[in-house]
Amino acid sequence: MKNLDSSLQSDHFDVSKRDLYKAFVASLSGTSLEWYDFAVYSAASALVLGPLFFPSEDQYAATLMAFATYAIGYLSRPVGGVVFGRLGDRLGRKTVLVYTLVLIGVATFLIGVLPTYLQIGLWAPIFLVILRFFQGVGVGGEWGGAVLLSSEYGNPHRRGFWASAAQVGPPAGNLLANGVLAFLTAFLNEQQFMTWGWRVAFIVSLILIGFGLWIRLKLEDTPVFRALENAGDRSESPITEVIITQLKPLIAAVLSRLGPDVFYALYTVFILTYGTQRLGFERSTVLSAVLIGSATQLVTIPLAGWLSDLLNRRLLYAVAAISAAAWSYLLFPLAGAGTFEKLAIAMVIAGTCHSFMFAPQAAYVIEQFHPRLRYTGSSLAYTIGGVFGGAMAPMMFTWVAGPEIRSLPVSLYVTGAVFFTLIGLSIGRNPVVEEDLEHLDTIKKATNL
Repeated sequence: MKNLDSSLQSDHFDVSKRDLYKAFVASLSGTSLEWYDFAVYSAASALVLGPLFFPSEDQYAATLMAFATYAIGYLSRPVGGVVFGRLGDRLGRKTVLVYTLVLIGVATFLIGVLPTYLQIGLWAPIFLVILRFFQGVGVGGEWGGAVLLSSEYGNPHRRGFWASAAQVGPPAGNLLANGVLAFLTAFLNEQQFMTWGWRVAFIVSLILIGFGLWIRLKLEDTPVFRALENAGDRSESPITEVIITQLKPLIAAVLSRLGPDVFYALYTVFILTYGTQRLGFERSTVLSAVLIGSATQLVTIPLAGWLSDLLNRRLLYAVAAISAAAWSYLLFPLAGAGTFEKLAIAMVIAGTCHSFMFAPQAAYVIEQFHPRLRYTGSSLAYTIGGVFGGAMAPMMFTWVAGPEIRSLPVSLYVTGAVFFTLIGLSIGRNPVVEEDLEHLDTIKKATNL
């Protein structure tokens, strides 16, 4: 083993800096690529999928239907959480993460070559919903494993920072997805973009997924899982065991997810509809503002993860959630000022508020569960929370805002979601690193690892 930096790993598992950084990059890059696939659909649902797959004389109805298929990607996540979460605790983190990457990549590519309603009629939205379903299944199995991949290589005392690698994935993927769409809308006219340009953003997914697979296949499974495997300390029925023995932690983790998910949908998805249809901005203008907000998170998420290791993680999370609820009332007036600069500032502040919820979330969720059940527990919490949070949010925003696209009901909806997040944080627990280290030390002695 190479020389070790004691500040970067636990005394209970010796991990080289090279392996630690490889795990961080594998978690960040793989999650970014999967979220590129998910985010490109999210943005497209607000911009083009309505008229192409759900033609209607009523633009409001078409957009609502497109957001309904957006929700399918969240509703299917518990399937991925159940299937891949169980496999992750049985077969290992790395193996399952390869499966999820392939699944979502193929589904996204097929959306890019899918005929529209004018070409095959009702089969077009049916196939779109099916492919969106499999996108969600892949993402449902991805998150828990990606968080564990980086955090189980790192020092438990710095779990907030190392776990934040997976949290950088969504804004990075969103940045990449909206960047591709912004590039296409800037250089193509309306007819070209609606005819074939939007497909490019989906088709390039296959190349990106190939890159992600190359990185993940070169990495060993986490030291924690290898120790559990060698000690024979894997659960035979992890789903049943989580529900029976760790129901309260599961509820706490699920509720903690609602506020961040709903707020994320507000400033990355609903703002595209609000900005173009209510404020009259060009599509490329709103996409550029969202890009700037996402780019900011590439810095603020690791920073927030690092701070959550120094401060009380739950307190930082709670303060950020309250700030997000407050900003949901100020975002629309600032965006409505009519200038790109103010719209961009609104997105940057929104992204920062989200970062200080989202970064601590990864460590907070997995810390609620025993190491041998963490893939299953965290995947269930992530996916179930996604159903009640992100799945419903764009559709509910569109519904409560109405054809007039009013902002106040949307802000009230965000406030309600944050309220439930605060309940989840109040009933959850702070990290107990000593329990983790004691457990890992027992495994080390038993396996001579």
